[in-house]
Amino acid sequence: MWIKRLLFSALAAAFLLPAPSQAQERRQITIGISQFPSTFHPSIDAMMAKSYILGLTRRPLTVYDADWTLICMLCVELPTLENGQAVLTELEDGRQGVALTYRLLPEAVWGDGTPITSADAVFTWEVGRHPQSGVSNAELYRRITEVEVVDDKTFILHVDRLTFAYNAINDFNLLPAHVEREAFADPAAYRQRSLYDADPTNPALSAGPYRITEMRHGSHVVLERNPHWWGEQAAFERIIVRAIENTQALEANLLSGQVDMIAGESGLPIDQVLAFEQRHGQRFQIHYQPNLSYEHVDFNLSDPILSQLPVRQALLYALDREALVQQLFQGRQQVAHGTVHPLDWVHAEDVPVYEYDARRAGELLDEAGFRPGPGGIRRDAEGRPLSLTFMSTGGNRTRELVQQVLQAQWRQIGVDVRINNEPPRVLFGETLTRRRFPHMVMFAWISSPENVPRTTLHSESIPSEENGWAGQNYGGYANEEMDRLIGEIEVELDREARREKWRRLQHLYAETLPALPLFFRSDAHIMPLWLEGVRPTGHQYPATLWVEEWRVRS
Repeated sequence: MWIKRLLFSALAAAFLLPAPSQAQERRQITIGISQFPSTFHPSIDAMMAKSYILGLTRRPLTVYDADWTLICMLCVELPTLENGQAVLTELEDGRQGVALTYRLLPEAVWGDGTPITSADAVFTWEVGRHPQSGVSNAELYRRITEVEVVDDKTFILHVDRLTFAYNAINDFNLLPAHVEREAFADPAAYRQRSLYDADPTNPALSAGPYRITEMRHGSHVVLERNPHWWGEQAAFERIIVRAIENTQALEANLLSGQVDMIAGESGLPIDQVLAFEQRHGQRFQIHYQPNLSYEHVDFNLSDPILSQLPVRQALLYALDREALVQQLFQGRQQVAHGTVHPLDWVHAEDVPVYEYDARRAGELLDEAGFRPGPGGIRRDAEGRPLSLTFMSTGGNRTRELVQQVLQAQWRQIGVDVRINNEPPRVLFGETLTRRRFPHMVMFAWISSPENVPRTTLHSESIPSEENGWAGQNYGGYANEEMDRLIGEIEVELDREARREKWRRLQHLYAETLPALPLFFRSDAHIMPLWLEGVRPTGHQYPATLWVEEWRVRS
């Protein structure tokens, strides 16, 4: 019941935005999301709100579809060893590499009509491999030793190793060299000078069914049909994406008709949708999609308190996560015991589990030198209180509620936790990427099938000023065995041998606890009754990548 009491105390005021006119409602659709992107650059900062919007304006070379199958979107066919478009190579040091031939769609052009060519692939590689560019997946670009141009529409990527996912270059986000090259003249300033933020309505940045024609930072993005789109014409002339970070206000905007639908990928938390469905379910289509999303608490492992494994273990033992998911989410979200979702084929069933055990949590804190003190708060030998700052995305009602639940449970074992939230664009754009959170931060990693966690767990992916704040290992986790396992998994082609290495990785994660696993999320998509063709994917690539399949129901 204590969770329910917190639920009713965590209410926020709603605000309304102007509604579309009746004449517009079938020529346009207005989508509500709960976050506004920190940047529109496709390779800088990982944020689902950005991926959702860019899914309307861009097409990646390769991507996983709604059936979790790797497909080409901007290329003609996937290069494979079987079709001869992937060829094994021998490197100077005796290791085995691979040469991958990609042929761009002949009709593919940027939004200003300029053909998408191999020159864009070369420029993208130059940006990605530069140590000061600040791209999130810098490791991908480091592994590509050369981009060989065959012709305007064909290029060969020379990669320094053969991995099991050798032809999945999903993060090789093509950039329009003809307009972005000038911004890259000073690589250290590229993040600030890129047209994706300096001039986001520039049509040359688009390569999809829509292009951005208006953007008000923190508020909304207006997208209109791209006249140079080569594929099937999308049903809507105009799409408006409104970012409303307060989820109560987002719901109010849906009910009042200010938005037509709420994206499951970056929308309302599932507990809010469950309550919404009871009251208004007959007015909307509501689809629950299990997702490879891992809600967790990241630690700043540079902190002398959180660098101690017994303290991290105590913080996890203190949490009754099963009660949390049952009472808040009616069991629709699953307790996580690691980073790999049970739906993923590499999930290990025998991962060590930290069941709720407040007594054991107290014993671990005793062993770490934190004894109960005045007011029930534990203190170290010098009398300093065990006090930790806890951050997350401000305005997300469920995250704020979960924070309060965790705060209360940690208080029961004598840990003083102070909540200090920030708007998502600040948290993801600055605080996380520059590792400025003092102790703990709660957010979700959104993954794809069998996604090797190099950018989040490898020691080379710790963001720093020296590497241009590249990488997503925000906690600063460094473990030699984890680094080795990540490297071995990537190059292991035998599925059963790879499964065993994945099993050891999951055990190591549980043994070292670089973060606190909370639960695997399910996305709740709320759509109007008149819309059809939306296919949620259940992974990090959003349904907007197939927006041309969306239709108004007859």
